[in-house]
Amino acid sequence: MSENAKINALLIRGTDNVATCVTAVRRGETVVCRTDGAILTLTALEDIPQWHKVSLTDLSAGDPVIKYGQMIGKAVRPIPKGSLADHGNITGIPRDYESELLFPDHPGSKQPAGQ
Repeated sequence: MSENAKINALLIRGTDNVATCVTAVRRGETVVCRTDGAILTLTALEDIPQWHKVSLTDLSAGDPVIKYGQMIGKAVRPIPKGSLADHGNITGIPRDYESELLFPDHPGSKQPAGQ
């Protein structure tokens, strides 16, 4: 595919295994995103609505789903490359928001200041 290919998906980090489609992509159409200076293409196996995730690799049940370079969930069933990745086939992972708090002196924090 040429450098002039229309980018229709956003890949945040090269290590991500999902990308976000910035336009709706119909089944059979090509998903196009840029990664590390290269163009990555794949065929959508189903309709991917705008602002939804598409799997860039074949994921097995239990595999981590990576976006932003972070695990955002796990596949609950196989998600073939080119398929919609959403709440129907991904489960979120519990997070410890208290340990992620940037401002420990904030009134909502349960952590003592200085820790």
